[in-house]
Amino acid sequence: MVYEYEGKTEKEAIEKAATELGLERDQFDVEILEAQKNSLFKKGFVKIRVHIEDNVNTSVSKSAIAGTKKIANPVPQGEFEEKLTTFIKEVIEKMGYDVKVDVMFREEKKIGIKLESSSSSILIGRKGKNLDALQLLLNVYAGKLGHEEVRVILDTENYRIRREESLVRLAYTTADKVRSSKNSILLEPMNPFERRLIHTTLNDIPDIETKSEGDGLYKQVRVIYKGLV
Repeated sequence: MVYEYEGKTEKEAIEKAATELGLERDQFDVEILEAQKNSLFKKGFVKIRVHIEDNVNTSVSKSAIAGTKKIANPVPQGEFEEKLTTFIKEVIEKMGYDVKVDVMFREEKKIGIKLESSSSSILIGRKGKNLDALQLLLNVYAGKLGHEEVRVILDTENYRIRREESLVRLAYTTADKVRSSKNSILLEPMNPFERRLIHTTLNDIPDIETKSEGDGLYKQVRVIYKGLV
């Protein structure tokens, strides 16, 4: 079994894993996935992956499991997953592109679908708009199957993670520019998730504020210098 945890430090992340799983430190292996040091505007964190032998009994609760991401068996499980993966595979193949479809992760009311294709850059599109459109289509189909409560995340070539990291860097860089110039900056149009990431990233910086502007799905975020009260 594999779980992922996050903490301010490696020690905190490991202690969190041990507590929630009800295990001693020597009963599981730890892999460091990502480490971010503290900086002036960014809080540090460490993300780990915990590997547990199948014969080790854990006391992890349902609430604890809900707060972690369990690495999935990539093979679709059950009729719902089979229909989801078959649907998106057929859509992409009808577009004229080869694709292999697997399951990335399973969480409560959320499932991740991974695409592998020699045409990944086309499937992603400019600023991920093609991938967003395919993801929207897949979520609509999930609703048609009677699973409106399930959110489907579609990804390829780890684009979602790379895009998230890029947006966080953009947020901090823009905050620096706004602070120096005392003028606001309007960022590129973004989908709701991307806008929320910008707002959340800059939320704890006291002299910077953000607001969304525009209509439709792809709105823009304005980063504003408000000074220190």
